[in-house]
Amino acid sequence: MLVLNRSEVEELLDLDELVGALARAHEELSAGATSMPARIAAFAEAGLLGAMPAYLPSAGLGCKLVTLFPHNIDRPTHQAAIVLFDPASGSPIALMDGTYVTAIRTAAAAALATRLLARDDANVLALIGTGVQARSHARAIIRVRPIRQLRIAGRSPERSRALARELSASLGVEAVACDTYADAIAGAGIVCATTHSVEPVVRREWLEPGTHVTSVGYNPDGRELDDATVAESLVVVESRAAALAPFPSGSSDLLGPIAAGLITADHVHAEIGELVSGARPGRTSAGQLTLYKSVGVAVQDAAAAALVLAAARRRGMGAEIAL
Repeated sequence: MLVLNRSEVEELLDLDELVGALARAHEELSAGATSMPARIAAFAEAGLLGAMPAYLPSAGLGCKLVTLFPHNIDRPTHQAAIVLFDPASGSPIALMDGTYVTAIRTAAAAALATRLLARDDANVLALIGTGVQARSHARAIIRVRPIRQLRIAGRSPERSRALARELSASLGVEAVACDTYADAIAGAGIVCATTHSVEPVVRREWLEPGTHVTSVGYNPDGRELDDATVAESLVVVESRAAALAPFPSGSSDLLGPIAAGLITADHVHAEIGELVSGARPGRTSAGQLTLYKSVGVAVQDAAAAALVLAAARRRGMGAEIAL
C-alpha cells in the first residue's frame, strides 16, 4: 500500500490536468457509468465525519473520509483522508492526504463549470470569503478566463486586505479588498462564494447581467444565495441526485426555494457532465445569469486521487507499507 502525505500530494497533483480529469469523471457520472451513493455522516458535538465512496471507469475505486468542523481556527475546517482500492480484487492500494485534494478538486470543478458557462470576456473575479477555498478558486479560475482583477470581501476587512496582498504577489494579478460583498460583486463577470455563511452573501440586485456565479459553501443552517439569484439563473450542478438529496448531501440553496414553492426540482437545468458531453446546452445569451451550485461529490475525489497515484508511481514517491 502506498502512503502519500500532504506535501507529496500537493507536489503531485497538477491543477490543469485535474480540470480535464474532472470533465471525464462528470461525463461518466451523468452517463450513468459510475457508482456513487449519497454522502453519509456521523455527527459529533462540534462537527461531522462524512464518508464518500465512488467507482468510476476512468479513476477506479476509492473512498474519502472527511470531517467538517466549521469553528476550527488553528487548522482547516475540512480535513480528509482518501483510500484507493484495486477494483479487480478490492485490495487497498493507496492512502493519501485528502485535505488538499478536497480544496483543489472543488476549485478545479468550479473552473470547469466556469469554462463551460462564463462569458468568454469575463475578466473581473469576485471572491466572497477569505479562506482556503477563496485561495484555491483564485488559482483555478485564472486558468480558464483572462482575469485582470480580483475583488475580495469577507467578514474581516483585515483578512480581506491580507488575502489581496497575498494573491496579488503569488498570481501576478491586481487584487483589491472591498468593504462589502456588494462592492466586490458589482461589475464582476464571475463571482465565487466560498463561505460558511448563514445569511446570503450573493444577492440578485448586486449581479450585473451575464454574471456567472459559483457557490461552494455548505451550511445546513444557512444559505450563500438569495432566492432571486437561484430563481433567475440557469442552474447547473454536479449531480441532481446529490444536490437535491437531504442533508448531509444536498444544497440548502436549492432545497430552500423548492420547499418554499418558488422553483421546482426541474429548475436545475443540467449537470456538468451533460454540458461536457453536449447533451444539454450551457449559456445561450451574453446577458444570461448562470449559477454553478456545488455540494462536492465523490467522483471528484476519486479522479483527483487517481491522478496523484499515477504521478507518484511514475516518480517513485511515497512510502510503501504492509497493512
